[in-house]
Amino acid sequence: MKFTVVAVGKLKERFWTDACAEYLKRLQPYAKTEVREIADVDPGRAGGVDAARDREGAAIVGALSPSSHVVLLAIDGKQRSSEGFSRRIDALKLNGASDIAFVIGGSDGVSEAVRARADETLSFGLVTLPHNLARVVLLEQLYRAQKISRGEPYHK
Repeated sequence: MKFTVVAVGKLKERFWTDACAEYLKRLQPYAKTEVREIADVDPGRAGGVDAARDREGAAIVGALSPSSHVVLLAIDGKQRSSEGFSRRIDALKLNGASDIAFVIGGSDGVSEAVRARADETLSFGLVTLPHNLARVVLLEQLYRAQKISRGEPYHK
């Protein structure tokens, strides 16, 4: 199993990078997990928000493997419990998906090209999360899903 996280923007603060590194380390025994950072595009230099979103979107789509099952994180996506998320990953594996990519867009959202490439959407709730925090939450939930799937204890 391989997980790829494609995220717009670079983590700058050490607490974000440390948190992501911790969950990436914890995930390694379960699945090869890779994070691909896409440079965020300044709308002022790109000719507007739509142009910036389109440039970021082209980079996102280019970073995705053609064989990946793509899950776009979006506030209007399907909400799942941790157990439901684990079951969904297990179902994808049973149906032959060996590479699941998760996309975290930029602050102005994602282009229509990214939405068209996504096989499904996922939401962590109706609250808006900063993109850095969404990355940490995603990695933690991937780790938790692996523990749930194997019936291993996590923390209470």
